[in-house]
Amino acid sequence: MAKLIDHLPELGGEEAMLISKILNDLDDNQARSFASAYRSRRKDPQVILLVTLVVFLGFGGINRFMLGQIGMGLLYLFTGGLCLIGSIVDIINHKDMAFEYNRKIALDVRNMV
Repeated sequence: MAKLIDHLPELGGEEAMLISKILNDLDDNQARSFASAYRSRRKDPQVILLVTLVVFLGFGGINRFMLGQIGMGLLYLFTGGLCLIGSIVDIINHKDMAFEYNRKIALDVRNMV
């Protein structure tokens, strides 16, 4: 946990536990490199929520594009956020969506380091 606080103090909850496990296996230089790469690629749940709420009034699916879900983004774009029902679900599940994306990114960055 000390490495996590030193390298990525902004994390919390499940994401902090996942990253703490990853950082425990790394030495200090690897942890610094991991933290730098992960911080630049991760998505903040509040940003996902903000984009979803702003886009809720206009084009749906921009949040899906941000999370790398191109197919779902196109589907939301052409169906108006699945008639706004999908957009409402995304507003409710924004933290889970961001965590899943960040988990995938963390494992990819870990394999690179």
